[in-house]
Amino acid sequence: MSALRVAVLLSGSGTSLDNLLERIDAGELAARVVVVIASRADAGGLARARRRRVPAVAVPRKEFADVRRFNDALHAELARHEVDLVALLGFLSPFETRGFAGRTINVHPALVPAFSGKGFYGARVHEAVLARGCKVTGATVHFCDDEYDQGPIILQEAIPVRDDDTPETLAARVQALERRLVPEAIRLFAEGRLRVEGRRVRIAPAPGGAPS
Repeated sequence: MSALRVAVLLSGSGTSLDNLLERIDAGELAARVVVVIASRADAGGLARARRRRVPAVAVPRKEFADVRRFNDALHAELARHEVDLVALLGFLSPFETRGFAGRTINVHPALVPAFSGKGFYGARVHEAVLARGCKVTGATVHFCDDEYDQGPIILQEAIPVRDDDTPETLAARVQALERRLVPEAIRLFAEGRLRVEGRRVRIAPAPGGAPS
């Protein structure tokens, strides 16, 4: 089976990109990151990609008058790399799936549909979780459609919120979840084991075994 060709879209430091590349290098999934696209020219993820000799390009959101032209530029770049799957790893600009419907995933630092949607990203999510007095939070990997955090959920896992948590300590534990769930979702996609039925994602059993 040929390696799944993954495009990573990001806006920040690229720690999730590093984690994904490390999992690939360790042989945990048959995938290859073929391009990294950042919505900011100063995104640290671009330097991380270039150090690993992964093609990296900035498509700065602020340079485009509207979202559609911005997405035209994103999709023009994706078209150059024969991409199988788009992974939004901390991408903070609107992405129109277009030809990648059913082939775009996003990670969100909460249990979708809680604390999700427009305006909920990064530290804002963890601050809202603490302000609401939640007892649990977590991470969600889901397919994307053209609405914020609305696509079918692939993987989701919860962790307890501790009495002494701060947004920073909570973020660290949620990020640890994300770094396990994202590669697992990509592995399942690469193995052809994900089937969308309405709002639900069914995970087919591994060959010769139970679902994993």
